[in-house]
Amino acid sequence: MTRAFLIVIDSVGIGGAPDAAKFFNGKTPDTGANTVGHIAEAVGLEVPTLENLGLGAAVKLASGIDDCEMRLTGQGAWGAATEVSPGKDTPSGHWELAGVPVPWDWGYFPDKKKSFPKSIIKEVSRAAGSDGILGNCHASGTEIIEELGQKHIETGKPICYTSADSVFQVAAHEEHFGLEKLLKLCKDIAPTLHGMKIGRVIARPFVGEPGSFTRTQNRKDFAIEPPEPTLCDWVFDAGRPVHAVGKIGDIFSMRGITDVAKGDDRTLMGHVDRLLDEAEDGSLTFVNLVEFDSVYGHRRNVEGYRDHLEWFDATLAPLLEKARDGDLIVVTADHGNDPTWVGTDHTRERVPVLCHGVGRKELGLVAFVDVAASVAAHLGVPSQGPGRSFL
Repeated sequence: MTRAFLIVIDSVGIGGAPDAAKFFNGKTPDTGANTVGHIAEAVGLEVPTLENLGLGAAVKLASGIDDCEMRLTGQGAWGAATEVSPGKDTPSGHWELAGVPVPWDWGYFPDKKKSFPKSIIKEVSRAAGSDGILGNCHASGTEIIEELGQKHIETGKPICYTSADSVFQVAAHEEHFGLEKLLKLCKDIAPTLHGMKIGRVIARPFVGEPGSFTRTQNRKDFAIEPPEPTLCDWVFDAGRPVHAVGKIGDIFSMRGITDVAKGDDRTLMGHVDRLLDEAEDGSLTFVNLVEFDSVYGHRRNVEGYRDHLEWFDATLAPLLEKARDGDLIVVTADHGNDPTWVGTDHTRERVPVLCHGVGRKELGLVAFVDVAASVAAHLGVPSQGPGRSFL
């Protein structure tokens, strides 16, 4: 048997989505957004491991950019994938990479202030045991806890906010409000919000005192379940282990998951290193690295994004050397988040598909669902989705 490692570097798009004009940051369409290409053009980018897999060639294929000092030849199998789901968000991207395009339009809270219906406020207040909520707006998570953290501690009211994504986020202090109380609150209100096709209810715990509040690693996403069996289910139902690293367990509502490892991106890459030693023959290791998106993309931190990509590249190199004969390692992404772009939302882009372990091959333009079909084919597991293997 062989093993497969599917690594999603969250938001590392490469431009060129054919339907980008239908997606917006504020009033600006995403046409022309290019996360990797624009970072390389703006501040330079040294990622020799990814270039050797074919990243530069994938950028040119997706968007036509070939003047950002990236090599256009690689020794891996490389291509660019196009999404069809009607969203540029984490669940849509991951589900489709796992073989299941989203069949519905997501629900959103478009009003920047007074964002939530009174019925939702009432239900959240009842579940929290409070006489109301704080926030009720679009906000940056780090900024809103700084603004309202003290009032939250004084009143016991949860801080509720949203963004351009299909999310309902609840921030609360781990000690003053209680971590378990926060998690139960989010779990209790999730069915109502899922019924509105809000993709995720996200618990955002924090600690500290006014002026020095910090979010913790105990975040938990309560996501709508995928509407059909995904790659995780296909592999799990075939009797194979599925190791979830990062938010994968939350994104897939723990369906088809054997075990979960969490932490910051550096910790998660340590788990990948461990699983290269320990993962069983026939297993799938499914990884989500989120800090590209949450720490740098949304905050439009171009140099920070560049530095994190270069860190990932340097960390990936020795892991590729550890791969066993027969292992497939796929590096891809779920959407874009161009830090040079206007606004703070994701950007609609194609994503790279870079494969180690199957020799040099030009995959061309492929579909997100083809990633799932290809991993399934490599593992010898029947694909139940619409994708076609490119291996």
